Amino acid sequence: MALTLFARRPEPVEAPAPQPWPETGETWKPEGVTVVERYYNLGHAVVLVFLSSGCHVVSCLGCHYQATKLKAHYSTMLTLDEAADLANTHAANCRALPRDIPARPDDKAARELLRTLVRGLRCRDEGLRLCLYHLDTHRLSLQRTNEWIVGELERLADDEPEVLKVSVTQWGTEFYLQKLPES
Repeated sequence: MALTLFARRPEPVEAPAPQPWPETGETWKPEGVTVVERYYNLGHAVVLVFLSSGCHVVSCLGCHYQATKLKAHYSTMLTLDEAADLANTHAANCRALPRDIPARPDDKAARELLRTLVRGLRCRDEGLRLCLYHLDTHRLSLQRTNEWIVGELERLADDEPEVLKVSVTQWGTEFYLQKLPES
């Protein structure tokens, strides 16, 4: 009798369906971003913890707060626990009202936004190795996959070699932002 109690295995449970946002009644899955956790602030705006290029990002959809690194450790990326702690702390203090879910831009608008972001990242002193995590804070605006972004960066390097240089290494494609010309 005792063996039958312990021999039972629970039925496998499927992952729960995403819950719709209470403000709009729909489920939002931005392309290129995996929403890991969702918090609500005092005004019921959503604070997201999401994963895009292997790094956790905290983003408030009410007040535009974003964090990709701890202020005390500038060189380290957020772990899930650190991102959850930042999101919870922000949600406890933020009073921003909820806004509409960001609309997905068309390809032309997303391409222009990406090009503007890359041009804005150019460093005056030295060339910068551009990684996908440099664009993480803008992933909710772009709403595109890593493959699409890499393809557009390659296109930008072809169109404007004075801005971006591409090199292929044993680890894959690398992008380097060219330094601004001295005036």
